Amino acid sequence: MNDLSQTKPEEKAGGSRMYRFFNRYRKYILILIDACIAALAYLTPFLLSGIHAAKLQWYVEQVPLYVLIFVTTFILMGVYRNIWRYAGIEELLLCLKAPLVANAVFLALTLILKISIRGYVYPVALAVSCLAVLASRILYKSLQIIYKRRPDAIAADRNRVMIIGAGDAAVMLLNEMKQNNPNQYEVCCLIDDNKTKVGRRIGRTPVVGDSGKIIDIAANQMIDTIILAIPSLDPENKKRILNICAKTGCKLKQMPDIQALLARDKQKDLIASLRDVQVEDLLGRDVIALDCSLAGEYISGKTVLVTGAGGSIGSELCRQIAPLKPKELILLDIYENNVYMIEQELRRRYGSELPLQVEIASVRDQRKIDYLFREKPIDVVFHAAAHKHVPFMEHNPSEAIKNNVFGTCNMAAAADRHKVEKFVLISTDKAVNPTNIMGATKRICEMIIQYYSKISESTFTAVRFGNVLGSNGSVIPLFLEQINQGGPVTVTHKDITRYFMTIPEAVRLVLKAGAIAEDGEIFVLDMGEPVKINDLALNLIRLAGLTPGKDIQIEYTGLRPGEKLKEELLNSPDKNQRQTGIDKIFVEAPITFDEEEFTETIGRLDAAAEEFDVALLISLIKKLVPTYRNSDQVIREGEAPAEKSERPDLVILPVAHPAAEKPASIRVVGYDE
Repeated sequence: MNDLSQTKPEEKAGGSRMYRFFNRYRKYILILIDACIAALAYLTPFLLSGIHAAKLQWYVEQVPLYVLIFVTTFILMGVYRNIWRYAGIEELLLCLKAPLVANAVFLALTLILKISIRGYVYPVALAVSCLAVLASRILYKSLQIIYKRRPDAIAADRNRVMIIGAGDAAVMLLNEMKQNNPNQYEVCCLIDDNKTKVGRRIGRTPVVGDSGKIIDIAANQMIDTIILAIPSLDPENKKRILNICAKTGCKLKQMPDIQALLARDKQKDLIASLRDVQVEDLLGRDVIALDCSLAGEYISGKTVLVTGAGGSIGSELCRQIAPLKPKELILLDIYENNVYMIEQELRRRYGSELPLQVEIASVRDQRKIDYLFREKPIDVVFHAAAHKHVPFMEHNPSEAIKNNVFGTCNMAAAADRHKVEKFVLISTDKAVNPTNIMGATKRICEMIIQYYSKISESTFTAVRFGNVLGSNGSVIPLFLEQINQGGPVTVTHKDITRYFMTIPEAVRLVLKAGAIAEDGEIFVLDMGEPVKINDLALNLIRLAGLTPGKDIQIEYTGLRPGEKLKEELLNSPDKNQRQTGIDKIFVEAPITFDEEEFTETIGRLDAAAEEFDVALLISLIKKLVPTYRNSDQVIREGEAPAEKSERPDLVILPVAHPAAEKPASIRVVGYDE
């Protein structure tokens, strides 16, 4: 990075006018210094032999040629292009090679021009010029370091730093801070769990203890920032160390992982690549890295439709589908603002290389959906559109039924009729033994997919995962907003737990599921251990550099309607789990159902939703999903496990065959999602 492209810390700290002048014109000042060095180097042999008027006159006549050759050589060899705050051995060697070349050129010219010069002049001038140039560069670099350490050049808010790790990465970071320190970092100590390093030093910085002493050392040395400098640290130990660091109240930063570190542009500052510790760093598991090369085989050259394309999952699906070179990508959403943002992002990134179309429509609008499938030869569908907010859906059960259940019916029926190759439903862990309307509707959607997988030529599959970090309506953006406003942070229950994954992980799972689906599977990701929401809130407060209970209060508001303390990933883990042969992914086997019963029940469900008959809706949902418990049951049972029905879940579908129309008793009207 060009150090003239940014404001210097010395300027921020009130650096002197002289320093700014020198910094601005340093190239020309260095040329002038080198010219003086050349003149003095050429004068030295004459001084040693005794100077008098005749020799002085001769010296004055010859010195311009020597200085001109000297400076020109330095310019041509790029000596003045170096930024000396980054200078190392190579730059110092260049400062030795340049005078050597300059003196060799001067010797050659004097021989060609037959200029008579005593033989001892050449070696003495060469030695003096090499030493003087080298000394000037070392002095210049030393003055920069000394100047930065002067009290008047140090910002009042100098940042006291602890570095976790005393290995190669820490050495790189320390060297960078010596040369370039825009954040005014003052490294006070190093921490390392290797006992042999404790008590020793890297440069001037001591290794003062292991990770068990982080909290005490941070308090005693008044640390402001802690930097994790172990790029290869495994997730479990990373979580352990970061959780300790979070309790110090210090600002937390970390170096990139080893792959990013190796791939980084060597010209960019290492300090600039430090990033704040995010809450996903505290999950304590490896990021799921699925090989999505197979996804390109069924997406490349195909027309792909993404519903709910403006949402957090839908928009990330679009981002990851775009580079797979689809024939056309269709973004469908009822809310134009969000889908506009992702459409503009994709157009900026891919331009005309990505055929893109936006459709503003509701998945509840059966006629519009059927029209789209008739007009476009759609090959692949990712169905992400849904109402997902649990408390809202508890209060609006008919809307959850209309949107989630019958929206999925519309999409699946249209995909079946128009012989779409693949249909992938986005589901949720709340569909397992649901205690809320939203989860129950998503369970019915899963069974719709399983039904169509039996009767259709198309491939239908569903993907189930837990909470997504940073998604619209998730708990983390809410906590961050509450922290920014000074609190309180509201947690429903001290013991509530959830599974978490990142948005890119969720989408990679969806794409992979589409590639390996055989029909009717519900793919589930091994998401590691569930996370306590209370711990999540505490860590977010600490990551903000604040103290829970002091700077930010936590309030426990009680479980909201439809919430349960612990989510599950499988309906019957002991019976239905099946391995896929792919690490971290397994399958819940399809559940059988009675076709006669589902046809009658789905018609009644539609009618009840249209009439807003909540009591009838609840009874019909229980008939479809026997493991569903409503909020009253959850409260009465005190979060006791749901009783498993001896008969399998029943799925009730509006379409019995690809060519069949919906039963006359079922109506689906357009609405705003």
